[in-house]
Amino acid sequence: MRIARFVQDSDPAFGVVGGEEGSEEIAVIKGDPFFSGVQLTGERHKLEDVRLLAPIIPRSKVVGIGRNYADHASEMGNEVPPAPLMFLKPNTSVIGPNDPVVLPSFSDEVSYEAELAVVIGRICKDVPIERVDEVIFGYTCANDLTARDAQRTDGQWARAKGFDTSCPLGPWIETELDPENTAVRGYLNGELVQDGNTNSMIWGVKELVSYVSQAFTLLPGDVILTGTPAGVGIISDGERFEVDIEGIGRLTNTVRS
Repeated sequence: MRIARFVQDSDPAFGVVGGEEGSEEIAVIKGDPFFSGVQLTGERHKLEDVRLLAPIIPRSKVVGIGRNYADHASEMGNEVPPAPLMFLKPNTSVIGPNDPVVLPSFSDEVSYEAELAVVIGRICKDVPIERVDEVIFGYTCANDLTARDAQRTDGQWARAKGFDTSCPLGPWIETELDPENTAVRGYLNGELVQDGNTNSMIWGVKELVSYVSQAFTLLPGDVILTGTPAGVGIISDGERFEVDIEGIGRLTNTVRS
């Protein structure tokens, strides 16, 4: 099931996306599916007639995982960390499909990072690995934009990874996905620059959710970014980056200064 958040005439709403590519429709959901479940209102719209928003604005946090692909750690000149390397992005960093990424004035080296994102569906803490599936609502595409120069100079990554518009999410949440064997690709101006698979992650989704939940109480709508494969690079004003994840879809954003 693909659950999107959208706006047509007034307030944002959630809906279920269905149909063949090019003729998809969105069936409106009553209320918030994170708390009310999926209850259809009977109202439908053509997907092309609505504007998709970020499928979720996390109520508390986006938790990022650094260096979770060995090839990416190597290309950045880093060792693989001994345990998942966590950082936080504020919910003000989240934008949706086709929203502009605004380059921060303090950086000259912003790079793209295509990632699989996990969306939490229920409040949880200290989740055993064997019960992780019970707390996952679904999955979406993410771009963990990073100001590399600020990352080098600051030590802490809050500014480098948490600036406004640094976390595009979308185009929707896919509730049924095999996160252990999923292609993750990134395209810069239409050219393939990242081509990875979640089967190359050092820590898989279940390990990550369990590990993160040991540190933080996770709330419905919280997001965990699972790391990026090799191929990251700098993005500039006017360029377009697309995150394409097998079984989910494609997230597209253009950069402006």
